[in-house]
Amino acid sequence: MNYQFYSYHPLTYKQTKNMKSTDYQYTNQLIHECSPYLLQHAHNPVNWYPWGPEALDKARNENKNIIISIGYAACHWCHVMEHESFEDSEVADFMNEHFVSIKVDREERPDVDKVYLTAVQLLTDRGGWPLNCIALPDGRPIYGGTYFTKERWLDMLHHVYDFILLHPEKAEEQANFLTEGVQSNEMIYKTAENSTYLLNDLEDIFSIWKNNIDFRYGGYGSAPKFPIPVSLQFLLQLNYLTKQKDALKAVTVTLNKMAEGGIYDQIGGGFSRYSTDDYWKVPHFEKMLYDNAQLVSLYSAAYQKTKDPLYKRIVNETLDFIKREMTSDEGGFYSSLDADSENEEGKFYVWTYSELKNVLGNKAGLIMDYYHVTEKGNWEDSQNILYISGDTEKLRSTYKITQKELDTQVSEAKKLLLTVRSERVRPATDDKILTSWNALMLKAYVDAYRVFDHKDYLDSALKNADFINARLKSEDKGMFRNYKNGKASVSAFLDDYAFTVQAFISLYQATFNEKWLEEAMELTEYILEHFYDTASNMFFYTSGLEPSLIARKMEISDNVISSSNSEMAKNLFILGRYFYDETYVNLAQKMLNNVKSHAMNGEFYYANWDILMSWFALEPYFVAIVGKNFEAKRKEFDTYYLPHVFLAGGKTEGKLSLLEGKLRDGETTIFVCQNNSCRLPVIEVSEAINQISI
Repeated sequence: MNYQFYSYHPLTYKQTKNMKSTDYQYTNQLIHECSPYLLQHAHNPVNWYPWGPEALDKARNENKNIIISIGYAACHWCHVMEHESFEDSEVADFMNEHFVSIKVDREERPDVDKVYLTAVQLLTDRGGWPLNCIALPDGRPIYGGTYFTKERWLDMLHHVYDFILLHPEKAEEQANFLTEGVQSNEMIYKTAENSTYLLNDLEDIFSIWKNNIDFRYGGYGSAPKFPIPVSLQFLLQLNYLTKQKDALKAVTVTLNKMAEGGIYDQIGGGFSRYSTDDYWKVPHFEKMLYDNAQLVSLYSAAYQKTKDPLYKRIVNETLDFIKREMTSDEGGFYSSLDADSENEEGKFYVWTYSELKNVLGNKAGLIMDYYHVTEKGNWEDSQNILYISGDTEKLRSTYKITQKELDTQVSEAKKLLLTVRSERVRPATDDKILTSWNALMLKAYVDAYRVFDHKDYLDSALKNADFINARLKSEDKGMFRNYKNGKASVSAFLDDYAFTVQAFISLYQATFNEKWLEEAMELTEYILEHFYDTASNMFFYTSGLEPSLIARKMEISDNVISSSNSEMAKNLFILGRYFYDETYVNLAQKMLNNVKSHAMNGEFYYANWDILMSWFALEPYFVAIVGKNFEAKRKEFDTYYLPHVFLAGGKTEGKLSLLEGKLRDGETTIFVCQNNSCRLPVIEVSEAINQISI
């Protein structure tokens, strides 16, 4: 499928969020919602409803067709379409008279988005946002598309309305065809094959990937280029397991070029969503929590492997950005920053030549050359995007300075520019808190803590974990998807559970507090009860407790975020090994068996599955560290890049079977275990490392 991604243009919410409902000519049912995206549309003349029983019952009772319009706060063309069509009284009158109109925030209701995105893809072989789908009164899709101009939107609505009215049999046929397609799309069927996995399989996978890797500028293919962090995590691990040099090169080239490019905020830290060119120079300026979370984990791992100080700086600066701009007082993490401010994309981040000259004074020449600033501008309208090149030898020679002096002057300039930039009108923040994205950032803080030993990072992770437990857990031991203004309103989906389980497992490895493994197990049992499909040995995206949509989807392939099924399969494997529960490990293998043919040929769309495959190709090590000096030895382990090693331990043996019988009086001992069998204990970390054969 070809996805169409649009940039973002903030419009209503930022300008009107402090106004009262009585100040507006129109107020619709979205006024009661918490989502910033939905609230942006609360004063449209269109009589919008949120997704839910009220709107769906109204459509059925009045026999009205449904408009399902889906977007998110950081979506430029969503807001363009709002301004052109949904704020227009002519359009609104027709929509209100002939349809029930439902507005959906895809980040809050990804289940609804997956259903109708699939329908539009089946119709048009493309998808993106805004996503607009017309459905019959029972919710079955009949037509749809992405962005429409006002004229095309009205014309399409008239045609679809007339078609359904004049040709009801054909309309039913079309709706049935699309619904069946949505229901069968990406469904996985149980395989009886009991596959075996070899390291050679991973090499074969990489041989297919190589054809699409840009070894000069990094990433995959050509523009637009999206960071796909899980794919680079797999390549790092492949290099560790097989010593495949090109796998490591693909990672380092990509990370270097991204860190140097405009996709990275050179002044304030943090990454934008994607690059519009091959070189990572010109970004789409929105910043998403999930990208930055996964990239912090990736750069931390890459530093662990290479000890490149660039990667450490990127992690530190990105987490400074998260703390400064994306963290709530309660310890939750916000969803995104808009691309635009003052109705201009990137305005907050770009500079003119004269601006920089005035701010930087006699240091302007060096800093502007460092960031490739020109008087005419290196972007559009005489604006400059700040980006760098890795080789500063010519620059240092021109200005007759050392690398240390250059680093000092750049650091001082960045602080000054950040202060000046902070006086500008900031892009709006989508301050809803999403469970799955918070779990990714929780894990990012854990990963950074383990690599760099900054206690502040662990403190942030623990605070967020406590926030999740306090605010996002439901009374039945399940979870909520969202949180804003003290309210959690949407039941959690599989990705919320899967990434939270992953985060809690990671937190255990950083603290050896068994509370987090117990929390992970409790959530896993809930998932097995409410999401598991016995017919396929896979997991549905939605809980069986929730109202049914026209299709109960599964999320199988990985993308900019790993799929919830691949993450759950990995969780089952790890928990199975920690708790000596072979049923979990066997289920993980059955899930992998189901997708093996896709994983072998699906490139980075199955990268997380490929990581799981590596665990079945070569059994990971579980290392137990028991005794009073466990923490010092755990930290020493974390100075090594050991993606095939999972840690356990503590001052005592605790409750884990893995630790049973391993405490020695007066000593802190290390046991290297594989396949539930442990080697003779050792005292020094270096000795344990020698027992790990890769």
